[in-house]
Amino acid sequence: MALFKKRTVGKPGEWYYCLEHKKVEEGPECPAKDRFGPYSSREEAEHAMELARERNLEWETDPRWHDAPRPDGDDVA
Repeated sequence: MALFKKRTVGKPGEWYYCLEHKKVEEGPECPAKDRFGPYSSREEAEHAMELARERNLEWETDPRWHDAPRPDGDDVA
């Protein structure tokens, strides 16, 4: 058990989206594992989840990231 809790220090003007509390925060208030960012503006941080969904969709539909079908027709690894 840690005796001292390390406080994350942010710079003014850096914005984050907290995944735990589902809110935008200036400077990191929550641990890095629970946030997206930094973003350069509050508005950009407010759209963090939309941006993540768009990037996930791009990755899921990018043919370069899918394994080629196996010669025996069995796609299960």
